[in-house]
Amino acid sequence: MARRRTTRVVLCAAAALVLQSAALGQALPKVTDADIERARQQHPMPTDAELARVPVPSTPLIDALPQPTTRTPVDLEALAKGFDAQADKPVLGAASGPSLLVFVSFAMPEATITRLLDQASRARATLVLRGLVNGSLRDTVERMQRLIGNRQVAVQIDPQAFDRFSIVRTPSFVLVRDGAASKPCAAGMCIASDQFVLAAGDVSLDYVLRFFERSAPGMARDASSYLQRMKGAVR
Repeated sequence: MARRRTTRVVLCAAAALVLQSAALGQALPKVTDADIERARQQHPMPTDAELARVPVPSTPLIDALPQPTTRTPVDLEALAKGFDAQADKPVLGAASGPSLLVFVSFAMPEATITRLLDQASRARATLVLRGLVNGSLRDTVERMQRLIGNRQVAVQIDPQAFDRFSIVRTPSFVLVRDGAASKPCAAGMCIASDQFVLAAGDVSLDYVLRFFERSAPGMARDASSYLQRMKGAVR
């Protein structure tokens, strides 16, 4: 076999000489046995012994490579069920009842977020976030999952809602009137300013609802219905 390889390389070298001569317009030379032998000496093939000494690269062992730290996978679908517990209740144009929105951010102390989550769960209010933790949906879900625990509360990620209601600080609380109509605007769909009330500050949800009862007589009935839910009279 080594002899065949040697002859093949020699013939290739000789053929290269013939092609080069043809390209230059020269007469094709006659390839003699001496030419073949000379080419064989100039371009020797490695022997089987030399080939055997060449190290063969080994295939890397994938199992031996560093592995990421194992984490319990986050069940996004299961958590989404908790987030969307009130998804069938529209935020805008809520003909079936008023809407209570609690605008929060992860810049707030965790104790404050946890307190509002508990109160929103009892009142069946919706927490609204502007964006994602570290720009990651998974990080956001993990963070909210840890804070929500066993509660069932609606959580929405809606940056347009912050613009729609001109939210400039968190926490902020918006109570939308029962049957409020929405219309197109720069933030998607907006509600007339006389169809909702807004308050901001690090206070409890029941405190805000009592404030709405006193300061906005037109919204007192809706605020009272949420207070009754929090007290457990209506579940």
